[in-house]
Amino acid sequence: MTFAQFIYGIVGVINTVVIPIIFALTFLVFVWGIFRYYFLKSADEKERTNARAFVLWGLVGMILILSIWGLVNVALSTLGIG
Repeated sequence: MTFAQFIYGIVGVINTVVIPIIFALTFLVFVWGIFRYYFLKSADEKERTNARAFVLWGLVGMILILSIWGLVNVALSTLGIG
C-alpha cells in the first residue's frame, strides 16, 4: 500500500461517512432553530434570540463544512491523489 492509497482510503471514509453526518447535524441545528423561532414560544423575546442563534450557527456550520470539504478536495485533486 502506498501513501497515496492510504490517504485516498482515509479521504473516502471521511467523504462518505463523516462529512454527511456532521452536515446532517448542522442542518438539524438549523431546522431546530427555525422551528423554535416560529413555533415554540415565539412571543418570548429571549427564546427568539436563542432560536436566532441556533439558525445562525447552523448556517455557519454548514458553510464551514462545505468550504473546508471543497478546499480539501481541490488540494487532493491538485496533488493528484483524489
